[in-house]
Amino acid sequence: MTKLLTISTDTDKPCLGRRTLLKGAAAAVAATGVSMNAALAASVAPFGQTGTPTRSTAPLPLGPLPGSRYPDSHLESARKGGPPTFGPPGFPAFAGTMAVERVATGMRWAEGPVYFAAGRYVLFSDIPNNRIMRFSEDDGHLSVYRQPSMNSNGNTIDREGRLITCEHSGRRVTRTELDGSVTIIADKFNGKKLNSPNDAIVTSDGAIWFTDPVYGIGGFYEGVKADPEQEKHNVYRVDPKSGDIKVVVDDFVEPNGIAASPDEKKLYVIDTGFTDGPENPSHIRVFDLDVAGGKISNGKVFAEMPKPSITDGLRTDTAGRVWCSVGWGDPNEDGVRCYSPEGELLGKIHIPETVANLCFGGQQRNRLYICGSSSLYAVYTSVQGAMKP
Repeated sequence: MTKLLTISTDTDKPCLGRRTLLKGAAAAVAATGVSMNAALAASVAPFGQTGTPTRSTAPLPLGPLPGSRYPDSHLESARKGGPPTFGPPGFPAFAGTMAVERVATGMRWAEGPVYFAAGRYVLFSDIPNNRIMRFSEDDGHLSVYRQPSMNSNGNTIDREGRLITCEHSGRRVTRTELDGSVTIIADKFNGKKLNSPNDAIVTSDGAIWFTDPVYGIGGFYEGVKADPEQEKHNVYRVDPKSGDIKVVVDDFVEPNGIAASPDEKKLYVIDTGFTDGPENPSHIRVFDLDVAGGKISNGKVFAEMPKPSITDGLRTDTAGRVWCSVGWGDPNEDGVRCYSPEGELLGKIHIPETVANLCFGGQQRNRLYICGSSSLYAVYTSVQGAMKP
């Protein structure tokens, strides 16, 4: 039996007339338009490259680099008053029967390694592929830790074992909590977006220090192209208690890698301004570091790089030596350089790719992990890295 819809003419009863139906339909259309406009206003651009796998008909082989023998000729000591020599004298990279190894490959641009001792793994960024990779030291397994990663660049670890990440697409610094949630540490200064945070460290008081060049907003390959909102390219400090962000130095062309001495009395910051013009610097600067006061002073050049090469990242060992990457210029300079605390070049590690950054790892903190362009390399050294900071 079919029921018919009847329209009442009794004014005391609800009436579903033609006008009522039309008004309802118009309201529904209007509401739909508002919802669509709101959705459009909330849309955002995709994060840089979207993880396209790297294909190769001739993959780079893993294991010791071709031609390696003991002592490995990829390790070059710098001797005073004479030509460079290969072998142990004067360069703490040598650890006996060992060689430089390629332990993982297949990235488009590897950057920002950090070692997690509790899990025996290295996390590092593959910036154009918009992912953070994980290399497990115990079995050599390579996997994706996070994707998308907001085109992450530099990574470090804080005193509670949490991951600190600089993100190009997000234009921010984040912390991954122990439960996996992500906390935004810094994304604005004076109400304006940061440029593209690049590298960070955490000092013993919990403060986060990071650099903010413009590389991540220069195009769509390693981030999302955008205009910079910060007038200068600064180095910042985030207060561990208040969360306040302040500029600690503002006279860099392009501040890049950052590290502290093991006693936290020195702060090293790379300037890769040479990428913006031939007259700009390609060097490491060093400052007196006042952790308690949250400031730095007395900046000077620590080491010049051989132009057109630049150094991108650096870390220190327990004796205060500075280990830095080299690349983008003369292929013969591609790799790692080691300097004494006084700035004397001690030696080089030659890598067959441009090197971006590095970190110490291994259970004894004596294995140097090196991010080349498409690969992760490792070499045992005769020193221990200053893991904190």
